[in-house]
Amino acid sequence: MNKNVFFASAIIIFLITVAGSIAPDAVNTFFKGIQAWLIAKTGWVYILAVGTILFFSIYLMMSRLGDIKLGPDHDEPEYKNLSWFAMLFSAGMGIGLLFFGTAEPLMHFASPPVGDGLTVESAKEAMKITFFHWGLHAWAVYAVLSVTLAYFCYRKNLPLLPRSAFYPFLGDKIHGKIGDTIDTFAVIGTMFGVATSLGFGVLQVNAGLNYLFDLPQSTTVQVVLIGIITSFATVSVVLGLDGGIKKLSNINIALATLLMIAVLLLGSTVDILQSYVQNTGAYLSDLVYKTFNLYAYEKKEEWIGGWTLFYWGWWISWSPFVGMFIARISKGRTIREFMVGVLFVPSGFTFLWMTIFGNSALKLVLEGKATELAELVNSNIPVVLFKFLENFPFSSVLSLLAVCLVITFFVSSSDSGSLVIDTLTSGGAKEPPVWQRIFWAITEGVVAAVLLLAGGLEALQTMTIASAFPMIFLILIGCFGLLRSLRSDFLHISSVRNFNSTVQYSKATTNWKEHLDYLIKHPVLKDGVEFITENVKPALQDLQKEMQQRGLSVELREEADASVALIVNKGEKGEADDFKYEVQLREFEVPAYAPKSDESYCRAEVFLLSGGQNYDIYGYTPEQIVADAITQYEKHIHYLHVANSEVWES
Repeated sequence: MNKNVFFASAIIIFLITVAGSIAPDAVNTFFKGIQAWLIAKTGWVYILAVGTILFFSIYLMMSRLGDIKLGPDHDEPEYKNLSWFAMLFSAGMGIGLLFFGTAEPLMHFASPPVGDGLTVESAKEAMKITFFHWGLHAWAVYAVLSVTLAYFCYRKNLPLLPRSAFYPFLGDKIHGKIGDTIDTFAVIGTMFGVATSLGFGVLQVNAGLNYLFDLPQSTTVQVVLIGIITSFATVSVVLGLDGGIKKLSNINIALATLLMIAVLLLGSTVDILQSYVQNTGAYLSDLVYKTFNLYAYEKKEEWIGGWTLFYWGWWISWSPFVGMFIARISKGRTIREFMVGVLFVPSGFTFLWMTIFGNSALKLVLEGKATELAELVNSNIPVVLFKFLENFPFSSVLSLLAVCLVITFFVSSSDSGSLVIDTLTSGGAKEPPVWQRIFWAITEGVVAAVLLLAGGLEALQTMTIASAFPMIFLILIGCFGLLRSLRSDFLHISSVRNFNSTVQYSKATTNWKEHLDYLIKHPVLKDGVEFITENVKPALQDLQKEMQQRGLSVELREEADASVALIVNKGEKGEADDFKYEVQLREFEVPAYAPKSDESYCRAEVFLLSGGQNYDIYGYTPEQIVADAITQYEKHIHYLHVANSEVWES
């Protein structure tokens, strides 16, 4: 446990919850005043910042920096693509699609920012606006923070905490009170973001159960539902990432896809697919214009504040939670692969969902078959989805599926939030204590229930949105630090791979027949251990002594008989990267072209600070091992020279 973060967060959450319960109207008025001022005076900051974040994300994806891995060079992704997509989508905005997938297009259709409502033109514009609010911008906010955290955690061996994003500026100070303050802020934002969504979302669960089973719509029922959902989330978070959250996220995607395909096939299938293509094209063609549109000439401050700026603030306020969770499940992917996956896969699924539900609802209203939907969105949003499903065959089955989906999405959001908060309050531990997971999962439910009973959910939501303003600058600072570190890292990789000195050592100096024997032999683990003990370790010990005699700070690290590493430590001021030359045994299946064997064979591969170099030195003499280590050290010195030259030039 990080006691500073844990207790500070718990106390502040308690005080804010009490204030929101005792005086919800006063708190709501206070934060609404702040929000109104922010919209009127700083709306351009939100628009410019989110636009910058989007284009920065695209730059990372398309530039050479995208080749860098979120982890050592030899790492592979921990999760398969389907499970990865499912988890990041469920945590990011899965529940929002059910709540707003049908309702938001109808709202813009009835009350567009420009022009008359309830027309074909307003229907087209409604879909473009909905895509804009739920598309690339939202996922770009999540992506830049999560890629920053993942990079500094898995590439630079820093804790998976928001504080790590500021390492390029604060250095080791992130491990002190400044870092604790940053993490505490993230805990509070995550807690109230998840609790607010849980409180508002249970209204839709209650509406669905009322529609299906005539269950009363009351605060008492909603509090009981929060308790049930929280208990499910607690069980899931106790089971852990693989045992609970991953499986539940896969169920979410399966149920969501089933509901989506059912509405697609039972509705106007061809019209929906045509609309999907046209909506996507219209969104992309207007992307730059809408990104920077502040309605500066039409003066639509109330509309843009209630919609675009509200969404931008909501995505930013959720970014510490979603960003940390996505970073947690993304080790081993390249930045390009990460950006493509986080930006385009969820957005494409979201666009398809919005088209199937949104365009189907618009069509029903335009054709006069369900005109009440346009009126219902202004009075009872949670019921809109179920009234919409009344217009399809098997409506009861579809509504039951929708209720199940709402519940599973809420459970996955809650347990993901609990896992993130637990990680934050335990100092970035990969497997935090179970009791802390239970504590935070229950706390989310209690906060949501108390504020629901007291009528303080709206005040809490307003506070969460207002807190996004300082987060904007923290994210932008993190982007700058990430870019600077990535450029240095890319320079390091390029220097090591491309630099060749005039003196090279080669295995060709040994007996070529002996060399051929080593290539064909495919040594087993026992041979590899013997090679490490008799060749590698003595060679690196000799090199360590020589380097120490020349004033270098050098240490030798061993891991049983599996690896030996020579570490040349950086200066006391931390002005240069460490140098590491490690020989590590790795086992592989014997290839088909080799003599058959039941045993696996091993390679003695070289690992540098940036990860595995994918070449084998098994069979090298101690002199050749020293020569190879010195050649790699020479490349490292060349990198430091080039990096220092760039600093002076800039």
